[in-house]
Amino acid sequence: MSTRTVFSLTRWWSIVLKEFLQLRRDRVTFAMIVGIPIIQLALFGFAINTDPKHLPTAVIVHDQSEFSRSFIAAMTNSAYFDIVETLPDEEAGRRALAQGRVQFVLSVPVDFSRKLLRGEHPSLLVEADATDPTATNIAVAALPNLVQPVADKDITGPLAHLNGTPGAFGVQVHNLYNPEGITQYNVVPGLMGVILTMTLVMMTGLAMTRERERGTMENLLSTPALPVEVVTGKIVPYVAIGLIQATIILAATRFVFHVPFVGSPVAIYFAALLFIAANLTVGITLSSLAQNQLQAVQLTMFYFLPNILLSGFMFPFAGMPQWAQFIGNLLPLTYFNRLIRGILLKGDGWADLWPSVWPMVLFTAVVMAIALRFYRRTLD
Repeated sequence: MSTRTVFSLTRWWSIVLKEFLQLRRDRVTFAMIVGIPIIQLALFGFAINTDPKHLPTAVIVHDQSEFSRSFIAAMTNSAYFDIVETLPDEEAGRRALAQGRVQFVLSVPVDFSRKLLRGEHPSLLVEADATDPTATNIAVAALPNLVQPVADKDITGPLAHLNGTPGAFGVQVHNLYNPEGITQYNVVPGLMGVILTMTLVMMTGLAMTRERERGTMENLLSTPALPVEVVTGKIVPYVAIGLIQATIILAATRFVFHVPFVGSPVAIYFAALLFIAANLTVGITLSSLAQNQLQAVQLTMFYFLPNILLSGFMFPFAGMPQWAQFIGNLLPLTYFNRLIRGILLKGDGWADLWPSVWPMVLFTAVVMAIALRFYRRTLD
């Protein structure tokens, strides 16, 4: 009988050792083996929070009284609201909500304390950015519970007769941009960014590694084309692919899921073009770093995981700890989510979009510079 037909423990162990040696040499795979479990533990264990607190809140106080000060203090003590701005009027409050600087705006009317002392049961107005119902529902539900403690503290003595049923004052909540709290209005626009990130980074991440594996990279390097010409030339065809994908998703968003389309289509395509460029530069950079297509796919997944978890797509951005928000603010998907939801649901204008536009432009420029640097290294 031939020895090749009999199982050999020695040959088997040699193959096992060979695979371990190959994994040790493949640094990208080794990083994925160690890095992904650590990232998932950190993100799901510490960063993900479905009960967001310390949400940024602005106040418009037209009646400075002990009652308004006590209610603002009660909001802060509830841990759901952080007072970050004092605004002069309602127009400034709407602008802050449209730009995403704050999640809530509390307005105290001019005659609030006078009506309260007359027993007319006035109301405070809280306007909420309800584009993401998960981020606001619990905090909004906590607002009515703040009224009675404030009344018990300040409406005493001769005023005690005002503290009855109904309460001495109330809180009226206006959920803006998504008053019915429909989750699809928040999720479906965000899906555009997720889909573009996954497909474009993956496709461009395989671009150079495919040529390297097929042996055509040497032919490309021997041409007189400059690095910037090669990199941008590889990107342009995928820009068209990204715009086609964006159009398909927008059509489904409007006609299948019936998401409101308040803003300008020109602004949407402008934001999509910026985001496509950012993702394509990431893909080219990863393809320059990877030695083969498997490594390119692994690096793509390594990049995709923080994007989907820390961008505000799946979980409320304001509910994450500061270190997670810092990482999220480095990712273009975070800003694109704000742009697309702001345009579709809020009808944001160009001035409102700028705070999310310039970080994506900066990200694209920095990553493009990194891609060119690594491409030059391949020329050497």
